[in-house]
Amino acid sequence: MVSVLCVGLTTVDVSQRVAEFSVPGQKVQSLGVHLSPGGPAANAARAVAALGHRAVLLTSLGGELGDFALARLHPVRVRSVGAAGPALSMVAVRERDGERTVISRNAAAVDAAGPDAAVTVDPALVEAADVVLVDGHLGPLAVGAARLAKRAGVPVVLDAGSWKPVLDDLLPLVDVAACSAAFELSEAELHARGVPLVIRTHGPRPVTWSRGGVTGSQPVPVVEARDTNGAGDVWHGALAVAVAEGLAVHDAVRWANEVAAVRVRHTARDWVEELGRWRDSG
Repeated sequence: MVSVLCVGLTTVDVSQRVAEFSVPGQKVQSLGVHLSPGGPAANAARAVAALGHRAVLLTSLGGELGDFALARLHPVRVRSVGAAGPALSMVAVRERDGERTVISRNAAAVDAAGPDAAVTVDPALVEAADVVLVDGHLGPLAVGAARLAKRAGVPVVLDAGSWKPVLDDLLPLVDVAACSAAFELSEAELHARGVPLVIRTHGPRPVTWSRGGVTGSQPVPVVEARDTNGAGDVWHGALAVAVAEGLAVHDAVRWANEVAAVRVRHTARDWVEELGRWRDSG
């Protein structure tokens, strides 16, 4: 068992399954609805726990939505900094292919109301971790955790979905930048900012990586997708586990790909339980 500290955003997701996405002015009747915790850091932590490892989530949870999320994040160990959040995300998932659309404020309200979290991160949380995963949301919290990780010799993995101003300070502290296809900086630019290993996902196409002038790729399993929402978050959680276990990059990426494939084969209602069953099946 390894310990992963996930630092960043928690949301509450309202997921509606639909036959087709609506067009402006149109009302669509959903095929089903499910309410659950979401967000990059929270989804990654849930994946880590479902895979049988120790997951600690450092986030901001407040109000009734925070109480709702907290009650459903078990067995993840949650530390909340500040009283803002979580954000509410409205998710529509298309039944025939699992494609989704999302409307959310992410961490906008939380960042506006949060404390200077760079000085409130408990060093013991970082020192007890085998790896720290940050999503770039709740910027001061991410930088504070990453700085402590550097001092403690704990590797830092960045979930780089999109550019955020905090990345100017965060990237020099990152050991592994795991980027989406849409992330604005190139591999060369990320290496120039001090990131040793850059991994990039490309949806259903092979995942690529670059380190020390060496590049590689790993194909993604072909599966029947039912729900792609949060698949990248789950992938990052699995990658963090692989980094903590010291796997070679090609093995780490292959395993993260397999874990994400389990996520997309299932819905928001059942993916955590199914991932646990997949783990138990070996």
